[in-house]
Order: sequence, then C-alpha cells, then structure tokens
Amino acid sequence: MVTHASSAAGPLRRVPVQGRSLARVNRMLDACAELIDEVGYEALTTTLLADRAQVAIGSVYQFFPDKRAIVHALTMRNMDTYVERLSARVASAEMVNWWDAVDAALDEFIDMNRTVPGFKTLHFGDVIDRNLLDADRENDAVFAAKLGELLVQRFGLADEPVLAASLAIAVEISDALIKLAFRRDPYGDEAVLAEVRDLVRDYLFRKLNQPRT
Repeated sequence: MVTHASSAAGPLRRVPVQGRSLARVNRMLDACAELIDEVGYEALTTTLLADRAQVAIGSVYQFFPDKRAIVHALTMRNMDTYVERLSARVASAEMVNWWDAVDAALDEFIDMNRTVPGFKTLHFGDVIDRNLLDADRENDAVFAAKLGELLVQRFGLADEPVLAASLAIAVEISDALIKLAFRRDPYGDEAVLAEVRDLVRDYLFRKLNQPRT
C-alpha cells in the first residue's frame, strides 16, 4: 500500500502529519476500497466506513467532510500508485521503445483492476464525477497527460498537441474496452484485453507517425 499524505491532500480537511494519524487515514481509505467493491458508492456511508476501519465516526469527520471526499482521496491514492508503478517500469534500462511503455501502461491498469481493492469499481473516479481529479479536465485526460509526460521524458517523443490528443483517445478506447473485458470475466476476458493492446498500438503508431521496428 502506498502511504503518502499528499495522496489525499486535496479532499482532506486536515493533512495527517504524524505516523499514527496517517495510518488511521490509510485504514479509512482501505476500508473505503473494500466497501466500494461490496456495496457500491451509493450505499457507502461514513458509518459503514468507520465500522470497517475500526475508528470512531468522529475520526472520519476529523479528516473528511463527507463520503465523496473519502472516495476522492482514494482515487488520488490510486493515481499515485498507478504512476509510481508505471514510472518504475518505464525507468528500466530494458525498456527502450515507447510502445513498450504503452503496453506497460495497459498491463499496470489491468493488473490494478485485478489486484487493488476498489479499483475495478472506482477506476480514476468516474463513478462519482468525470472531473473528480481536476475541475478543468476529465479524469481520463489527467491520466493521459501523465502518460504523455512519461513518454516525452523517457523516450523523447515530441511534446506536441498530436501526442496529447492521440493519447486522450487511446485512453478512452482502452478504458471502455477494459471495462467490457471485466464485465465479461471477473479476471478480465483475455481475448478482449488482447484486442485492446493491438488496437491501441496500431492507433498510436498511425497517429504519431512513428516507425515500427
């Protein structure tokens, strides 16, 4: 589990600075992740969350004004976790091509759907608000921008509008088809997931006018 106070800084009433407070907030986020999978966002309550996290209801409101803020904090933690995992893979000396990084981005997203509680239900917050992460951009656009930064920094792709636009569309395609894969199979329908990889690669090769090797 990633334990960043900064992960939840946006929706928090106050940022935990002591280890005990940070651990308590992370227990609340872990409980939120479990409950989101079990009962969904609409049925989630702060009372249920306090019971699952084994904290007093007052502790919940000490840090969060409402359940939306808790889910917002969980979404930000998920984004932090995703970017850290992908950045570690992209930084590897063995990864020499940008399209391998795109494959890694898909692999990490799929793996988080399979292994991270709450992620398959919540993703990057669309279940609540398509602008949860940034009031000026949709959640998928935030995700695409972070991927673009990695590709520019690590592989020297030109930081041009065509990159941002192409990645935004690739992310939308991926998101829709990965959701389909997990509707068909709780572990993710492998045939659909293979199609996602092929479609995204072919689309980006064409739009970015990059040679295939």
